Amino acid sequence: MTISAQPSRVPADGTLPHPTHVPENQQGEPYLKVRGVSRTFGPVTALADVDIDIYPGQVHALLGENGAGKSTLMSIISGALAPTSGSIVVAGEEKKSLTTAAALRAGIAIVHQTPALLPDLTVTENLALSIPSTLRPSIFEMDDWVAEKLTAVGSTVRPDTKCGDLPIAERQLIEIARALAIDSRVLILDEPTAPLVQDKVDLLFERVRQVAADGVAVVYITHRIPEVRELADTMTILRDGRMRGSYDPHRLSDDEIISLIAGRDVDAVFPAKAAGPAEPGLSVEGLTGAKFHDVSFTVGRGEIVGLAGVAGNGQADVVRALAGLEPYTGTVTWEGEKLRLRHSADAHRAGIAFMPADRAGEGVVADFSIRENAALGALGRFLRFGLIDRSREARTTAEMSRALEVKAPDDETAVGTLSGGNQQKVVLARALLSQPNLIVAEEPTQGVDAGARAEIYAQLRAAADAGMAILVLSSDALELEGLCDRVLVMSRGSVVETLTGDDVTEHKMMHAMVSATGHRAAGRADTADRSRKEPEEKRSPLRRFSGAFSPMVLFGAIVLLSLIATIQNARFLGEANVSNILLLATALGFVALGQLLVVITGGIDLSVGPLTGLILVITSFYWFDGASAGTLVAGVLLAAAAAAVVGLVNGTLVRGLRFTAVAATLVTYIAIQGVSLLLRPEIDGYIDFAILDVINYSIGPVPVAFLLAVAIAIGLGLLLRYWQPGIALRASGSDETIAARVGVPVGVVVGAAYVGCALLTMLGGFMLVGQVGVGDPNQGIGFTLTSITAVVVAGTLLRGGSGSPVAVLLGVLLLQVVLAMANFLRLSTAWQYWLQGGIAILAAICYVALQRRRSRLAD
Repeated sequence: MTISAQPSRVPADGTLPHPTHVPENQQGEPYLKVRGVSRTFGPVTALADVDIDIYPGQVHALLGENGAGKSTLMSIISGALAPTSGSIVVAGEEKKSLTTAAALRAGIAIVHQTPALLPDLTVTENLALSIPSTLRPSIFEMDDWVAEKLTAVGSTVRPDTKCGDLPIAERQLIEIARALAIDSRVLILDEPTAPLVQDKVDLLFERVRQVAADGVAVVYITHRIPEVRELADTMTILRDGRMRGSYDPHRLSDDEIISLIAGRDVDAVFPAKAAGPAEPGLSVEGLTGAKFHDVSFTVGRGEIVGLAGVAGNGQADVVRALAGLEPYTGTVTWEGEKLRLRHSADAHRAGIAFMPADRAGEGVVADFSIRENAALGALGRFLRFGLIDRSREARTTAEMSRALEVKAPDDETAVGTLSGGNQQKVVLARALLSQPNLIVAEEPTQGVDAGARAEIYAQLRAAADAGMAILVLSSDALELEGLCDRVLVMSRGSVVETLTGDDVTEHKMMHAMVSATGHRAAGRADTADRSRKEPEEKRSPLRRFSGAFSPMVLFGAIVLLSLIATIQNARFLGEANVSNILLLATALGFVALGQLLVVITGGIDLSVGPLTGLILVITSFYWFDGASAGTLVAGVLLAAAAAAVVGLVNGTLVRGLRFTAVAATLVTYIAIQGVSLLLRPEIDGYIDFAILDVINYSIGPVPVAFLLAVAIAIGLGLLLRYWQPGIALRASGSDETIAARVGVPVGVVVGAAYVGCALLTMLGGFMLVGQVGVGDPNQGIGFTLTSITAVVVAGTLLRGGSGSPVAVLLGVLLLQVVLAMANFLRLSTAWQYWLQGGIAILAAICYVALQRRRSRLAD
């Protein structure tokens, strides 16, 4: 189907005779005014002298091509970006710029095009972090409140589900629920319907109309003209970073609106379809997986085949199986040759290029340039004598960028700085450059403007005409109608109808979906309700403090190894040995808990080992026999000051000067060790035995200091889960950019983590004093590696975002039991290191296996 534009009444410069529209419901003064706002990124001007008024009770649509500046403007209004020049007037008060927190206080809420949710936090924690405490219950009482807000937007997700485990459509609903939960005066919706199915869209529109009727000003950014007509009172066009006027969307044709957006006439939306039968290509027989069953179809060379269906009926899982991302049984062949698609690498070798729907999470590497992203799937094309020919790579990727009209200063621009539509073009460029046999495109035009959409359609059809097979999954039935030669409609994991030729219509697709799935709605809802309730009844309280592993698993390993050692030597569980194990575990435990704070932020602290030695050296000057109380206290204060300074220096290097965590803490590692050797060139300065007795004081075989470590671990677990700064700490490591967007002062939080790590390490240093009893500058260095090992054994993600203090303390205890067991069995020092390394590797393997199992259960 080819849709041609009617003769346009829009002049060549993309303006209309009356570019200012005043809606009938416009009353009073605007709540929000943007005056002369500009924003530049280096040499690139994203916005230039923009003026716009937002009135209460109106739905104000903002339209423009990808890269026109819409999201940049909304980021400035919501406080995520500061303008280069200009001002914002909120409720009559002029401001040069807003912070995220100030925007929230002013009642400005935003739903981002890419959901701004922290993947390692639960739904409840995400909302608790981003919604002011005055507008929500306490976090202890939030689950029911969150469930109510989710239900209002049609989401059945459990409040305690980690957002990283959810598909993008559910994350978008959570983002919408969060924005609606805020007592907002301005609600900004940036492409909110892109990943949603129609029933969710209808529910969203109903809620938008309700909030507008209540006097909220709604800014609605979209590329979908029917949505503008259905919702908007007025629309404003933004092109090339400049305002092009405000219009009544009901008085312009689609072609006129498209021409306004593009600044030119768009002659055709869909290219002509294939003329004849396709040559053999992909054949799928009896494909079966977790969410699909006995799926069979073909996609010939030169053919574009669409997959349609209500979301959640298996079509997304089918395309991911073909991309090697989902396990399956059945037969997949290409031109008669059987393919084994166990991994994405298998699919790549088979000539299958996958374009995922979640372009931010799976489609692009944000920090890589356009050139690097586009070339990733075709590096073999650019090899010369085993090395990449950079000039050929740059030339080829530049040609593809120009063909797709990627809007960027140059091909070395980081993809993460591009608009969503331009990122999608880069994803398509990578697929085309790999010269595949089959392109599997999942929602290829999601969040893409009308002009770019036509370009993508043209490129996909050109690829088909060049002999490639194209499989397209889209939730837009009109897109499938216009683009595809055949469409397969899926329901309940099976293909229920195949449409060809003139039968490929939106109406027939919708009829097939509804007639096949209508009777299942109640059952699905019941299942969703059960999934929300059942885990609450089965969840152990200890899970509140667990990371990847339940503390009970680690505890069970400790008990098992202790019993094995006791069978070999009955003295293993004797009071003296148990006390010694716990004392050693206490020293390492304090250090490992400090290390955990830094690892949660995505960093690492190599300086903890030398710092414990420095604490030992400092106290050797003050805790001598006969020292006064004032001298003893001075030693404590000086040790605390030294630890705080080390933490501040580490935090400043990492956040202020942007050193990598390894480089920054390696610098302080060397510096601290140098200071210790300068203070104590030789072992000297014996500690008063009375002080040693206090440090090592035990109740039976259990040191009091160990009980303190347990209390601190439990307290940290509670703070990380229920205290706003604790949640902010996890957020900073989960995704720094998103954390900053929702108002977390990431620099301050990360700096505080390094200071907290140093102070907990100081406690470990005090325990080292009790073990060594003399100023030895070379003691404690081994704590650096063993503390990291303990954190890994506890299942903590070294990339940041999560971790369990209780599990870390048990991991420390497990390591000490292994070392004590090795000593009792008279194993060599080498064996002790091998055992520790083996435990860390086993823990990592178990973590990966557990994560995969949880993903399957979530699916």
